[in-house]
Amino acid sequence: MQLDLAGRHALVCGASQGIGRASAIELAELGASVTLLARSAAALQALAASLPRPRAGQQHDWRSVDMLDTARLHTVVSELAATQPVHILINNSGGPPAGPAHTATPDAFETAFRQHLLAGQTLLQALLPGMRASGYGRIVNVISTSVKEPLAGLGVSNTVRAAVAGWAKTLAGELAADGITVNNVLPGYTRTARLDGLIAASVARSGQSAEAIETNMLAGVPARRFGEAAEVAAVVAFLCTPAAAYVNGVSLAVDGGRTRALS
Repeated sequence: MQLDLAGRHALVCGASQGIGRASAIELAELGASVTLLARSAAALQALAASLPRPRAGQQHDWRSVDMLDTARLHTVVSELAATQPVHILINNSGGPPAGPAHTATPDAFETAFRQHLLAGQTLLQALLPGMRASGYGRIVNVISTSVKEPLAGLGVSNTVRAAVAGWAKTLAGELAADGITVNNVLPGYTRTARLDGLIAASVARSGQSAEAIETNMLAGVPARRFGEAAEVAAVVAFLCTPAAAYVNGVSLAVDGGRTRALS
């Protein structure tokens, strides 16, 4: 199986923690040069210095930018691509705050739309020329199982994640002939800061203990445990390899069997 990413350059968004950080490590271990992107410069600098370099010529770098700042995001990523074409994009960003859809403000939807869909489109347009020129492109969006089954209490997230999934499926058809694949990875309950925040919100809303909330969550997971960021990252990394060249336009749940939908 061809999993070697030597000579490839990956841009990993939301790389300072959680699934983004784990994905950067996996891609580096497969031989890719990795550029990290997130808001926290200190965390990115430390991670870039510690990423593995099993192949000669690997170079890791970082860029500090807020995905909500569309204009600066475009400038930073365009400058990066002009210096070193990017072959792999991991489109990953923190989820919107919890809460029902009917109480969310229009501003909450607009902010989520900018952070996820507009940021994704900005990244795509900056990186697409380099992918086309090399005949190799991998775009992996880390979104949510809510695109298959909306999750209670995540109204804004359910809405914007579905928009990203529709955008990705459309791109998959448009770009396949250029050697570019576009896929979505749908994490289930994964031990990250995002999960901790959702549990804390449930505790505040319900008055139950964190232990009780976790027990209720895991009751719906056949694996009876939370996932680890590295387990999701392994799937993300596989979709970026030559071995996954004919996998395109899919939304792949990594959730211990929680999602009951067949497609």
